[in-house]
Amino acid sequence: MNYDDLEVLVPAGDMECLSAALDYGADAVYLGGKSFGMRAGPANFTPEALKTAVEAAHWKGVKVYLTCNTLPRNDEIPHFEQFIKEASDFGVDAVIVADMGLLSLIKKYTPDMEIHMSTQTGIVNYASANALYDMGVKRIVVARELSLEEIAEIRAKTPAELDIEAFVHGAMCMSFSGRCLLSQYMTNRDANRGECAQPCRWSYHLMEETRPGEYFPVFEDEEGSYILNAKDLCMIDHLDKLAEAGVTSFKIEGRAKSSYYVSVITNAYRMAVDILKRSPGKYELPEWIRDEVFRVSHRKYCTGFFFGQPKDCQYYENSGYIREYDVVAMAKECKDGILYAVQRNKFSVGDQVEILSPGKPPETMQVEKLYSESGEEIETANHAMMKLSMPCEKVFPENSIIRMKK
Repeated sequence: MNYDDLEVLVPAGDMECLSAALDYGADAVYLGGKSFGMRAGPANFTPEALKTAVEAAHWKGVKVYLTCNTLPRNDEIPHFEQFIKEASDFGVDAVIVADMGLLSLIKKYTPDMEIHMSTQTGIVNYASANALYDMGVKRIVVARELSLEEIAEIRAKTPAELDIEAFVHGAMCMSFSGRCLLSQYMTNRDANRGECAQPCRWSYHLMEETRPGEYFPVFEDEEGSYILNAKDLCMIDHLDKLAEAGVTSFKIEGRAKSSYYVSVITNAYRMAVDILKRSPGKYELPEWIRDEVFRVSHRKYCTGFFFGQPKDCQYYENSGYIREYDVVAMAKECKDGILYAVQRNKFSVGDQVEILSPGKPPETMQVEKLYSESGEEIETANHAMMKLSMPCEKVFPENSIIRMKK
């Protein structure tokens, strides 16, 4: 196992998230165009924006993988040739695909394009992996339902040139490798074409047809009725085991997440992977890195299927997120003992904030004074996107995050 090959793969739902990924240490990003991607909710990238994104990423030595992982219908196929040829012209490093028809069209229209097979393909054995490799696939994203032992067997029985990627952090889907029909049945929003309404996160009750309006709870156990609601995945403590099993790309879920999420989680996994590279036989994380994954909006965490049958991966309390921190400002410049920033949420003189910069633990600081853009002393920053400044003894780089516990 060459630990130098380990990759932190980060989601980018829009240009702001892309910038966060680049600032905070991504090795590669995956993003979607305006079609053929599994996330319709984020802004995604127009052809012009995709070209700009690839240029920005490549300038920092970061690879760009384009998601073409929907299951497209007949009327979408004629548009794919232009889509994939533009991506190739822009310098996209690889495309992520789930549909065998699109795989064949990529080989036809852009034969030099690197192809990664999505988790949506449902790759659970070495026979499938080898068949895909024979078709020209460079990387497989293994099904989320596999254990470490199963991944290790796939690694042992496939060519070394075939990369293995696995999700290590983020939301999980109750359906096999994300192939769900609930949303389409219930809301006419096709989850397999990027429009999932997430009915697995809803609370369900039973109603008897002759008693309309009289609801009875549906219990999986005494904890409640969110019977389909999975916890979030977090494998930051076990990256060494994933690497030993043959995973070289650690994929973070979240193309619909905020730039704050992308910044914090990327930073944590970047630091964790760097520790693993330095000391592969003795992987121990400082507490601050482990704490960072709890400083974003998240559901309770679990380790999914990696250690066998999940024991505690359902979240019965509610369908919402745990959110304990707010971003209050973004740093723009530090000069002559003054930190200049742009406000994101209300905060005041006397508040204690944390400042997070790439590659460093967060620093705690008391807000002693606040000044408006004109230099007038103020007690509270309470206008969205207002420019402000405050005394600060240390120097922080642009786009450092200033946050506060709720």
